[in-house]
Amino acid sequence: MDRPAAIVSDRVNLNGTVAQLSLLADGRLCWPEGGQRNLTIEKEVLGFSGDGPDIRIKTIVEAGDGCCGGGSRGRLVRNDVVFRPSSEESHRLWCQKLREFIDSLGRPKKLFVFVNPFGGTKSATSIFRDQVKPLLQDAQIQLTVQETKHQLHAKQVVQSLDCSKYDGIVCVSGDGILVEVVNGLLQRQDWDTAIKMPLGVVPAGTGNGMAKSLLDSVGDPCTVPDAVLAIIRGHKRSLDVATITQGKTRFFSVLMLAWGLVADIDIESEKYRWMGSARIDFYALTRIFHLRHYIGCLYFVPAPGFEAYGETTGYPGTSTNKGSNNDLINGETVKLQRIGYQGPEIDLENLSWRVLNGPFISVWLHNVPWGAENTQAAPDAKFSDGYLDLIIVNNCPKLPLLSLMSDLNNGGHVKSRYVMYLKAKVLVLEPGPRLRDQEKEGIIDADGEVLARGKGSYQCEQKALMAYDKLQITVDQGLATLFTPP
Repeated sequence: MDRPAAIVSDRVNLNGTVAQLSLLADGRLCWPEGGQRNLTIEKEVLGFSGDGPDIRIKTIVEAGDGCCGGGSRGRLVRNDVVFRPSSEESHRLWCQKLREFIDSLGRPKKLFVFVNPFGGTKSATSIFRDQVKPLLQDAQIQLTVQETKHQLHAKQVVQSLDCSKYDGIVCVSGDGILVEVVNGLLQRQDWDTAIKMPLGVVPAGTGNGMAKSLLDSVGDPCTVPDAVLAIIRGHKRSLDVATITQGKTRFFSVLMLAWGLVADIDIESEKYRWMGSARIDFYALTRIFHLRHYIGCLYFVPAPGFEAYGETTGYPGTSTNKGSNNDLINGETVKLQRIGYQGPEIDLENLSWRVLNGPFISVWLHNVPWGAENTQAAPDAKFSDGYLDLIIVNNCPKLPLLSLMSDLNNGGHVKSRYVMYLKAKVLVLEPGPRLRDQEKEGIIDADGEVLARGKGSYQCEQKALMAYDKLQITVDQGLATLFTPP
């Protein structure tokens, strides 16, 4: 195969020796140093600086592989390649051609960055300072940084943010800030334009399900440098957004919704936060050995190929008297804006509805494969297929249930005969009380936040966004946009 034409080529001083350095039309920088060496601008070059007689190319390469590529996948490290062109004219030409090629890649130039100092191990501030910011600066991206000061702060900021000034919004946090940003964008008057803003996620929280899903989709590890590099490269993909509706109240979900066992473990284990990440495993054991079954119904419109699940039924309707124009969430009054996104327009009454009747151990809806870095809840989930993946457990003995929970790290749980795994376009969840103690109800958890607390549930005295009653979930295919690894 013929070698691509050179955009610019020069005999330069590189690492103290004179070498022929070429920028090829396919975006490779080549020079004969200990054999043919290559740098791929799209993959490995972050940016460059041309101050003084030298040109310094900022790169990110796999540790141990230098610039050659090959070998097993290693961690990413920053590295500089410095060379001195043969003349001032050559220096000017190199800077011009490097800038033109990098600009042609469509990378972001201005980003608004949220840093959540309270999430996870409270390390997001140091992660941004030590790992994120240096890479973005190497890529010559202008940054506007906002540390979140309280829950819903990011949502409030993006509701009035001048989106025209930025090429994307980056969340250095767990999944919570991303969810706030999506909800804030969709409550704007110009939501249809604002939601097209590309969103980036850097894992710096407890779960990091979205970052894990994005990076794992191309076989990359869920690390900060890999996530930042995906943002710098500027590739994008669509993301489904689920609208959860109860009366006049709406919540926009991008990750998951849970009712039953998973929600109980996620929310009730907060009382054991002093145990660190072990709290989830400990409380999962507690809940399995003292297993709850919940009465209720799940109505859904199946995706093609899943019509055999459940029984035929009509449109169940949804509650219209719950929620208000001023709802409380975590003590803060949220005034709903009618000017915002109202959800996808769907003729609900003329769809082919089916129903699954409880009691249920767990009902879990997922938009992406990973709910956390160690939880592959829905291995067949796609980012923008227009469907939610349902993982349902109606009845399961305790020992097989323990095995199911241990298989969550590789998605093996969905193969169990005790698990029903299907896809649906529209759903109506009608939650009920516990089977053996009908004076007590459950918790509905969406994207790590409590949507509803039934009577007798954990911290049920706290006001939630919705009532523990029937709610409707619809999916808008590809509504949001994410920065993604290529």
